[in-house]
Amino acid sequence: MNTKAEKFQSFLEETKIDCFTNEEIKDELNSVAFRSRIEVEGQHLPMIIIMDQSIYTMLRVQVSAKLVKDSNKNEILNYINDLNSKFKVFKYYVTEEGDLCLDSCILSTDDAFDGRMVQTVLDVVLKHLVEQYPILMRKIWAN
Repeated sequence: MNTKAEKFQSFLEETKIDCFTNEEIKDELNSVAFRSRIEVEGQHLPMIIIMDQSIYTMLRVQVSAKLVKDSNKNEILNYINDLNSKFKVFKYYVTEEGDLCLDSCILSTDDAFDGRMVQTVLDVVLKHLVEQYPILMRKIWAN
């Protein structure tokens, strides 16, 4: 396990956070994926935090799966573009498969890595999704 992942695992154990599973990915950056779900509006949204030997820690939430279609894509893209212009800590995008995702990139060296920062960013993302998820879903289901 890479240094950041070890520190994050220790942070989870110290804070008694037990909602994550982790998986070591056999790649050139010695990546570790921490998987969980966050509950928003009764929905359990898949979330992954990927830590590797680079300076980047990626937090990704799948807001919707395969629901962005040709009929609603323009309205959703316009709306998430507006959201992306307002929020610094994360960005939305639509995958080729029609998934709506939210990504946040947390920078740190191995020495400076702090699990509390990951938790803080996750708290900000969760608060945002509680506010925006109903609006996003109305736009998705409108067409």
